[in-house]
Amino acid sequence: MTAARPIALTGVRGQVGWELRRTLGCLGEVFALDSSTLNLADGDAIRRIMREIAPRIIVNAAAYTAVDQAEREPELACTVNAIAPGILAEESARQDALLVHYSTDHVFDGSGDRPWREDDACGPLNVYGATKLEGERAIQATGCRHLIFRTSWVYGARGRNFLLTMRRLMREQPELKIVADQIGAPTWCRDLAEATAQVLAQIVSPAGRFGRAEPWGIYHMTNTGQTSRHGFAEEIRALDDADTCLLPIPGSDYPAPAKRPLNSRLNNDKLQRVFGIGLQDWRAALALCLEADSK
Repeated sequence: MTAARPIALTGVRGQVGWELRRTLGCLGEVFALDSSTLNLADGDAIRRIMREIAPRIIVNAAAYTAVDQAEREPELACTVNAIAPGILAEESARQDALLVHYSTDHVFDGSGDRPWREDDACGPLNVYGATKLEGERAIQATGCRHLIFRTSWVYGARGRNFLLTMRRLMREQPELKIVADQIGAPTWCRDLAEATAQVLAQIVSPAGRFGRAEPWGIYHMTNTGQTSRHGFAEEIRALDDADTCLLPIPGSDYPAPAKRPLNSRLNNDKLQRVFGIGLQDWRAALALCLEADSK
C-alpha cells in the first residue's frame, strides 16, 4: 500500500499553527515548518520545499499579523500575506494538493452592524487587511483547490494577543481604558485548529461526500456570539478574579497607526451549512482556555 502524501504546515510557532500541529496528526504525517525552515519572503525556497515534501494538503497558518507595524512595513506584510500565499497556491495547483489558508475580518470596512457574509464586498481600512485580501485573491486566481477561513480576534494561552496583554496589564495597573465600540467575536486558536481538522477529516475520508467542484472557497470561522473589546476585557477580569477598573472609551480616543473596523462580526452560517460545524460560544471558549492554562 502506498503511503498517503503528507501535510505541510507553516507557521507552527504561531498561535494557530501551534494548535494545528497537535490536531492534524490524526489525518497523516505532518511536516511542521517555522520561519527557520521556511522563509516566506523567499519564493524559490517555498517552491523547493513544497516540491520536496510533495504534500496532499498545505495548511498555511503563517502570516504577518502585526497590524500597526504593517503600516510601517507594507512591503514585508505584502510579501508574507499576499505573495507567499499565491506561491503556495501555485504549488498546490501544480501538485494537485489542497491549500488551507487563514484570513481576517480586517478585509471588511467595518460599516453597519450585521455580521459579514463571505460574498459581501470587501474594503480594508489598513495595510494588514489589504494584504490579507490580496492573499485571498492570489489564491483564487490560481484555480487550486482551496479553503480560506476568515476569522477574528484570535487569542490563546501563548504568543502575543489581547488576552495575554489584558491579563498582564490587570496585574500591573489599577485602571485601564478599553475600546468599547469595536464589536466582534473573540476566537480561541484551539477551536480554530480543531474545526479545521474536522473539516479536513470530512474531505479526506474515503466516504467523503464532496466532489471536485466543491466545497472549495471562503468560509467564516469564529467562535459564536459577539462582544466589544471592553466586554472581552470584562470577561477576562471576571474569570481571573481581578479588580482592575475598566473604563470604556471609543476607538477614536485610542489612536493607533492602523485603523480598525468597528464591525468585525462574521456570519458563520456557510460553515455550518456545508460542513455541519459550528464553534462554541466565545465565553465558554475563553473559560476553557484559562482553565487549560491554569493546569
